[in-house]
Amino acid sequence: MGHFSVSVVGKDRPGIVAEVSRILFEQGCNIEDSTCTILSGQFAMILVVFHQAADPVAALNPAFEEVRTKMGLMVTLHALKDEEVVHEKSFKGAPHIISVYGADRPGIVYTVSRELARRKVNITDLNTQVVGTKERPVYVMVLEVDIPEGADMKELEREFERIRKDLSVSITVRPIESVEL
Repeated sequence: MGHFSVSVVGKDRPGIVAEVSRILFEQGCNIEDSTCTILSGQFAMILVVFHQAADPVAALNPAFEEVRTKMGLMVTLHALKDEEVVHEKSFKGAPHIISVYGADRPGIVYTVSRELARRKVNITDLNTQVVGTKERPVYVMVLEVDIPEGADMKELEREFERIRKDLSVSITVRPIESVEL
């Protein structure tokens, strides 16, 4: 018995979540964690699932053939070791939202994420999107992060000021209250 991940990618359309979750339900699985989004018309979902089978990936992979064919989805199953499945927050820090806005250009995600990694800031969620018109595209990036206790916020702000100038972007950082589910 064990945990496994299910990754689903394909052209967005209604019913993908229903079909994938139906298969998992019919196979006796329990969905423990999941996220999904639509990126430029492409649906993307990842789930962490539990099943009683000794090798759930081998046992369940064939059950997804119909949805792969019928809906044109790429569905990948991957076995997880017990130590890879963590239900409690593994990182101690203060949750913050970082928003970045500016003209669309290569390097925005890399530059911001590199500076966060240097300061041991854990990115827990990241969303990017190009909005506006074709003539005036605006890049929007919103990160949920955990900033470690004792982090030098003034140093981080100085680095963000340098990035603002180098990339001509706006960057705001604000704390958020964490909600335990």
